Amino acid sequence: MPDEALTQRPIAPNPAEAEAQLKAQAATEASESKDFAPMPKPPEGYDPREEIMDRVVAAIKTCYDPEIPVDIWELGLIYRVDMDGQRNVEIDMTLTSPMCPVAGELPEQVRQAVLGVEDVNEVKIELVWEPPWHQGMMSEEARLQLDMF
Repeated sequence: MPDEALTQRPIAPNPAEAEAQLKAQAATEASESKDFAPMPKPPEGYDPREEIMDRVVAAIKTCYDPEIPVDIWELGLIYRVDMDGQRNVEIDMTLTSPMCPVAGELPEQVRQAVLGVEDVNEVKIELVWEPPWHQGMMSEEARLQLDMF
């Protein structure tokens, strides 16, 4: 009887073999797992940057000129938003006036808001003065909020 017990006992593999066996077992279990459906393939022509850009605009809309109760997107202070293939964002923006009291704060507030967007790597803000901002650059929504009709 003692000889039978010894022959049935598995031989411990060396550490490299044990690791390989564990990986193979995990891969087999993962492929057999029915807990999760496979990820669907994105539709042809899908560009994830469009979704990221929507989130970038939403982040910009959280920024306000403290003197005006309308977000800077609707005010028309954002002239350009571009994103490259590495998901770096460049923004050209202006202020309502070169003498705006938040000239040093608002661009950084925008940069921080956009940096908080998942999948955005870097953000560069360029403060521009051409064309000069005027009330006609505001969206209809901003004009309604400010009773400018």
